[in-house]
Amino acid sequence: MTFKTRAVVRTAALALLLLSPPLAAQTGPTEQHSLAETIPPARDIAYPGTVLLDVDATDIERRIFRVRQRFPVERAGRLTLLYPEWLPGKHLAAGEIRKVAGFTARAGGRVLTWRRDPRNVYAFHIDVPEGVDAVDVEFQFLSATAPNQGRIVVTPELASIQWIAQALYPAGYFIRNIPFQTTLKLPPGWKAATVLRPVRGEGTSTITYETVSFETLADSPAIAGAHVRRVSLREDVGLSIMADSAAELEASEEMIEAHRKLVREAARLFGAHHFDRYEFLLTISKNLGGIGLEHHRSSENGVDPGYFTNWAQALGDRNLLPHEYVHSWNGKFRRGADLWTPDFRAPMENSLLWVYEGQTQFWGYVLSARSGMIPKEHVLGALASIAAANAATAGHAWRPLIDTTNDPIIANRAPQAWRSWERREDYYNEGLLIWTDVDRIIRQQSRGRRSMDDFARAFFGMQDRDWGVLTYRFEDVVSTLNDVQPYDWEAYLRRRVDRIGEAPLEGLTEGGYRLVFKEEPTAWFKASETSGKRTDLSYSGGLVVGEDGRIAAVLWDTPAFNAGLTVGSEILAVNDRTFSPEALKAAIREAKTSRRPIRLLVKSGDLYRTTELAWYEGLRYPWLEKTGRGQGTLDALLAPRGD
Repeated sequence: MTFKTRAVVRTAALALLLLSPPLAAQTGPTEQHSLAETIPPARDIAYPGTVLLDVDATDIERRIFRVRQRFPVERAGRLTLLYPEWLPGKHLAAGEIRKVAGFTARAGGRVLTWRRDPRNVYAFHIDVPEGVDAVDVEFQFLSATAPNQGRIVVTPELASIQWIAQALYPAGYFIRNIPFQTTLKLPPGWKAATVLRPVRGEGTSTITYETVSFETLADSPAIAGAHVRRVSLREDVGLSIMADSAAELEASEEMIEAHRKLVREAARLFGAHHFDRYEFLLTISKNLGGIGLEHHRSSENGVDPGYFTNWAQALGDRNLLPHEYVHSWNGKFRRGADLWTPDFRAPMENSLLWVYEGQTQFWGYVLSARSGMIPKEHVLGALASIAAANAATAGHAWRPLIDTTNDPIIANRAPQAWRSWERREDYYNEGLLIWTDVDRIIRQQSRGRRSMDDFARAFFGMQDRDWGVLTYRFEDVVSTLNDVQPYDWEAYLRRRVDRIGEAPLEGLTEGGYRLVFKEEPTAWFKASETSGKRTDLSYSGGLVVGEDGRIAAVLWDTPAFNAGLTVGSEILAVNDRTFSPEALKAAIREAKTSRRPIRLLVKSGDLYRTTELAWYEGLRYPWLEKTGRGQGTLDALLAPRGD
């Protein structure tokens, strides 16, 4: 196009623009509608009276909880009731308001008018007439009847009872200032376990518990079932076990002793307790949904069958209780200042989850090794898997660790297509690697006189038996580290947490070990494959595939990625033969010597295609291999402190 032609085009375009109606002529609102605040803000004042909560958990066939509550009121007007929205330990707005149905409010036998708040659907506004001193509310919590509706919390043998999901609370008050008295009705023959003390009906099907604040109630769930066993781990710590069958409750004295030693090792580590009593709530079930959720004086731990009966293979499950127990100190007593909220309506901020979850992940594995819950060689296998996964996380190139603390809110733990590129809550395991390196630095700088044990005692070990909340900020973490061992901790942590960079493996690679890959998996890796019902070829081409051939993960920029494989696709054939995990692994071994790509027949939706996996390095599984002589810093970290 010549310059003259371009000038003509520009002139014509300008003429059309001048003939077009001006943007100002478009119609529409000129200002935003004013949104008045309709929910009273939480205040640190006492609620006038005690809320009564009755939970009927007898409808186990339909899995429906029937809830009744009585709320004392001082005057006529509006009563606003809130369903918990932002849930502790979930780090996001995960309240299951969608499962609340049949909501009805009454006073003096009259049905009262109510409406849901249009801006906050967790809030119910009730018009209270004159002369009323209490409002009665009832509703049903329609728990999941299939896994696609959420976690299964009721089966014919078991129930997971979370008061935070089965109660409303009055707006306008700190939850620590609202007294609740709770009554639970169970199916005949069932028993319940909770850290709450019964005041009436203990051993019967209708139990009334002590009056506590709503904060404490929400933090003190129960489990219930027909097959029950309780073991004392210490005078103030118990292990309540419930299962699908009585056979799953059988445990050797050696297994129970590992749990007792866990409690002893934690006491030696932290030097103080932040509970008056503690209860591990453990369910073993193929039907009840799994869970690992921390509370101040208890924890919810849901595992598959075999925890005791297949103890040798249940390695991953055996790390669950140590992790959740550590949370009593880290996450419940000491809590990031931006995570503490006065009620369950205020949004939580997660910037310090690399301490809350990362250091709990760290201490969970350390205590597993020290107590024998998991033998040291298997903990090393777990650390090898964590190190390899972090080293293979391509997302380190663009996303700093601190941004992953937003993941619970961003992703709501939904499935991912490209986990290694997107990253997902890496503050857990990358946090573990950072704290392992911090331990190495402290030991090396102090010539072995101090370690992360000293940090644990200084940061978590004050105010024995206080089970309130003591908040902290980034500066408090740095200050405590400097008190333990002077170092430029602020610069170190800022570099690790706030900036992009490679996986922090120095705690392992300079702590007496190196990451290597072998043709056979560790026992930890093999147990993880078995429990997940998958074949993990993350380091053998870049994919994870289920027993049925369906692809569960593809690592970014690997041969599997380059072959066009995606999560959800199904491998039907390997080198023109029907798929099986063994056939795929055999093809990978063969390609190492033949140097020929592996042919895969893949189905994606209704599309069938053949692709080639160009991987010639054989099967590779991560291990930690000892370097040097004597005890390294990692060996010292994992060594038992007591008997």
